[in-house]
Amino acid sequence: MAETTRDLDLVLFGATGFTGGLTADYLGEHGPAGLRWALAGRNQGKLEAVRTRLAATHDHLGELELIVVDAGDEAALADVVRRAKVAVTTVGPYQQLGGPLVAACAESGTDYVDLTGEPEFVDTTYVEQHKVAEASGARIVHACGFDSIPHDLGAYFTVRELKADGPVTMRGVVRAAGTASGGTFHSAMGAFSRAKQMTAAAKARRRAQGKPADGRSSRAVAGKPHRDKALGYWLLPLPTLDPQVVARSGAALPAFGPDFRYSHYAGTKTLRYAAGGMAGVSLIAVAAQVPPARNFLLKKVPQGKGPDEAKRAKSWFTVEFVAESGGRSLRTKVSGGDPGYTETAKMLAESALCLAFDDNPPTAGSVTTAQAMGDNLITRLSARGITFEVVG
Repeated sequence: MAETTRDLDLVLFGATGFTGGLTADYLGEHGPAGLRWALAGRNQGKLEAVRTRLAATHDHLGELELIVVDAGDEAALADVVRRAKVAVTTVGPYQQLGGPLVAACAESGTDYVDLTGEPEFVDTTYVEQHKVAEASGARIVHACGFDSIPHDLGAYFTVRELKADGPVTMRGVVRAAGTASGGTFHSAMGAFSRAKQMTAAAKARRRAQGKPADGRSSRAVAGKPHRDKALGYWLLPLPTLDPQVVARSGAALPAFGPDFRYSHYAGTKTLRYAAGGMAGVSLIAVAAQVPPARNFLLKKVPQGKGPDEAKRAKSWFTVEFVAESGGRSLRTKVSGGDPGYTETAKMLAESALCLAFDDNPPTAGSVTTAQAMGDNLITRLSARGITFEVVG
């Protein structure tokens, strides 16, 4: 579709929620002059309340367009996204609510970014929409928040600095102080409760995707709990979407070398915390299989709410990487503030702006942040306080 037919640079779905509201705030504060954007959601009154809040500090946002549309209305979604360069969504759980928007973007050639950490959703949309998006030119970029930008771009930054021409092994170690979002918790519970469906979706994706055409190899490798002497932490394997995203970037980008292996961990200073973390994850996984227990926990951690600004200001994250190749070793680190909300909203908004305005590598279909935006997104996030650095 010709760019002249698109009267919006981006449209934000889910701005009436907590993280969506933070994303709207960020765009209102940091969006470029003349940014053409709109807020989309189900409830006119709630959308008006968001616009009123934005206009209190930025008068021109009092004219921000509001679009009332339901997440399941395929025809209405298609009409909306045909007007925009980029669709931005915080509406989850994505497995239940996200499919129609991805399909509309893939069909119309509209770029798409979300905050999902749900492997089943990512794999299912790849199977259903990758070739459609390739044909239309749409870039479908999942996991543009704390899941999985620090890990994906951090791994890309690391291999770029390493400059290896042989096999590369890498481990990423996450440490954080902050509150996980309600949306993340609901998505995790949904994934734990759908283990069979998640496995089936992963197999279907592998069949559809095949291996890298140039013969390179890239895999996520499940690690074991152990003490990391180089970093000084006890490591606990993390069963998240992040290592899968990193491995997909490794398969797509020659910078990762001919044979790339990545393992993903949470890092703790003591064995006691590592053991507690393992026990906590195991209990949640078991509870997710029992509907009454699952429903009880979901009610205890509602979506759409989050910590206040003072609490978020005290939160932080680091992701440390150790890469080894040909006898050489390199350590890098990505770090920032509150991972679950403030930095996630920043990452999502900057991803959307990057797709809308930057001269990115030519690509289409279901792609990772490193594949779609790479250096441009690192530059944007670095300018906004997220640090990418070599530490050893």
